[in-house]
Amino acid sequence: MFSCSTNTLYDESVVIPEAEWDNKNIPYFDVNVEDSLEIYSFYLNIRHLENYRYCNLFVFMHTTFPNGNVTHDTIECVLAAPDGRWMGKGSGTMRSAKVMLNPAMRFPLTGNYHFELEQAMREDVLKGISDIGICFEKQ
Repeated sequence: MFSCSTNTLYDESVVIPEAEWDNKNIPYFDVNVEDSLEIYSFYLNIRHLENYRYCNLFVFMHTTFPNGNVTHDTIECVLAAPDGRWMGKGSGTMRSAKVMLNPAMRFPLTGNYHFELEQAMREDVLKGISDIGICFEKQ
């Protein structure tokens, strides 16, 4: 799996049981932010099998801010080039992709942020995704 540099605020992933991501299984990540002036690169880390049948992955990201406000975003993660080659690194039957979501992000508030990732691929159970996670890397 890709990992962020050693200069990170947060870098965690969860294993999707049997590489079958049920849309009711919503992994979450709690990130404590102490500095609202620091700039981060924000990544989504995805591990998938080579026989994953799509070239992309749509994810709903729900973010709860320290003040209780909630945002909802739809994210498309491109996993394969137009010619079908996987963009992530790996060997054997597994590929790892580090997808940039924001190259220069600042957290507006200090405190705890709660991120939820929900698969949004129009299948109740999405086969081929084995791990999903987020990473905030200091600039």
